[in-house]
Amino acid sequence: MTTPGLVVVDKPGGMTSHDVVARVRRLAGTRKVGHAGTLDPMATGVLVLGVDRATRLLGHLMLTEKRYDATLRLGVTTTTDDAEGDVVTTAAPGDLEAVTEERVRAALAAYVGEIDQVPTAVSAIKVDGKRAYQRVRDGEEVDLPARRVTVHDLTVREVDGLEVKISVRCSSGTYIRAIARDAGRDLGVGGHLTALRRTAVGTFDLGASRTLEQLDDAFSVVPIAAAARATFVSADLDESEAGEVRFGRRLARTLAGLTAVFAPDGAFLALYEPDGEGSRAVAVFV
Repeated sequence: MTTPGLVVVDKPGGMTSHDVVARVRRLAGTRKVGHAGTLDPMATGVLVLGVDRATRLLGHLMLTEKRYDATLRLGVTTTTDDAEGDVVTTAAPGDLEAVTEERVRAALAAYVGEIDQVPTAVSAIKVDGKRAYQRVRDGEEVDLPARRVTVHDLTVREVDGLEVKISVRCSSGTYIRAIARDAGRDLGVGGHLTALRRTAVGTFDLGASRTLEQLDDAFSVVPIAAAARATFVSADLDESEAGEVRFGRRLARTLAGLTAVFAPDGAFLALYEPDGEGSRAVAVFV
């Protein structure tokens, strides 16, 4: 029987997130596998998957911050805001000459903090029940509303002519492609993403990840209790409290935000959150 828990994959380029899920389903011997946050086929890096009961953790993991290394190309816009799309515009040489490293750094600095970001049209966001990227592929016009996201840090690592390498720490739901698009627009020359590597999802980074080849050789799962302790604030309960949690009842104690609660024997029981004078169940895992 497969151990419920998380599998942290270093996704290769050229595969969809669904491709990775299908591969892990075969390795784990279960259909019950899901992922926390899509990575485009072009992108590589950390993809967190849940196996068995741990799939129910994934919706809560989506709330965490993520880290990326990315390469932007200024002067060209594409239909997808990345290198996989068709070229839409190419900037004139005179406009490109006006793009200095100082202007590039200033343009990108403007995207640090809380921003209203229009997602890329070829995103996985659903519009009337249909993915935005599918609507684009079907020839439809997609106009997505801006969403509030947070870019905690954006470091410009290198500016080499029109190629810019950055590192970003941001909230879930932030599109790095959109930053490339918008910064290029602000500079008057357009821009798109040419490389993207996700280096961390919450507490899980590349050091904790395994390639699919490594998982083929030795399939490993982060047990659900260890995953919960690594991902959430945790609280250890006494036997009386644990008995209440097993039935999804309120706890008399007020917890500090969304909290993973554990039985005296270390078993992960549930996620609870504060609610008035006490705490209530968000998701029970036993």
